[in-house]
Amino acid sequence: MIQLRSVLHVADNSGARKIRVIQVHGGSRRRFGRAGDIVAASVIDADANSAIPRGEKVKAVIVRTKKEERRPGGEYVRFDDNAAVIIESRKNTVPLGSRVFGPISRTVKNKGFSKIASLAPEVI
Repeated sequence: MIQLRSVLHVADNSGARKIRVIQVHGGSRRRFGRAGDIVAASVIDADANSAIPRGEKVKAVIVRTKKEERRPGGEYVRFDDNAAVIIESRKNTVPLGSRVFGPISRTVKNKGFSKIASLAPEVI
């Protein structure tokens, strides 16, 4: 459950390391975001010579959450951290980086982010 001011690790090689959520997309009263949801965020930590500087406003897709998610079969899936992949602001399904680190939730692929799922080493 990702909400306003949540800090997420960036799970790609775009140059940003950590981002802070400033808006969960999907309605004016939308409070929480889960795996596969798009958020607007601000970069709070970045590499020295990256294309995305500190303070930049970006869009990202949540790929991992610490809060467990229930699958239709009755199983629960949770991860060790909250992570996101930065996407291009104009094209909502194209990731900015060329690599994705760590496993991602299957929900991300089911919501139409197949490019992110194909770059990930494991889809759980």
